[in-house]
Amino acid sequence: MDSTQLKIIETAAVIIGFVLLLIVTAKLVDKTVNNSLVKKARGKIIKKAINLINLSVCFIIILIIWGVDQSELAVFVGSVVTVLGIAMFAQWSILSNITSSIIIFFNHPVKLDDTITILDKDYETEGRVSDIGVFFVILKTKEGEQITIPSNIFIQKMIKKKVDD
Repeated sequence: MDSTQLKIIETAAVIIGFVLLLIVTAKLVDKTVNNSLVKKARGKIIKKAINLINLSVCFIIILIIWGVDQSELAVFVGSVVTVLGIAMFAQWSILSNITSSIIIFFNHPVKLDDTITILDKDYETEGRVSDIGVFFVILKTKEGEQITIPSNIFIQKMIKKKVDD
């Protein structure tokens, strides 16, 4: 077996592994969406972000298989990350909100339809969580008002959750 055939087999194995990883992560996100009463559209966004990361890793592995020098690859990846970092620096709050929404999605105890009180030293806010989006958490108060809280602020606040007995 010559080296080209070996590279083709290794590339096929990486692509098969990538497809299997896509299936596993999709099922994991779907299971999390179903268990946490989060909107399905939110799960789609999380899937896209995870798929983008997986695709990038798969692409880098394939480049290494086909003989791209690792030092050249590291310089290329470092340059791309630097340019993206500089380009997105002005948008740090958007990135912060997206990261916070991912944390809320997977790890926060507050779910849809929970009644919560956001404890703030100046102003307490009480309401029912009506939506958890990528950028905002939306509360509906007893008076029927809608309050939108940026995800990065929501994750920083102390929250009292009403527990049904």
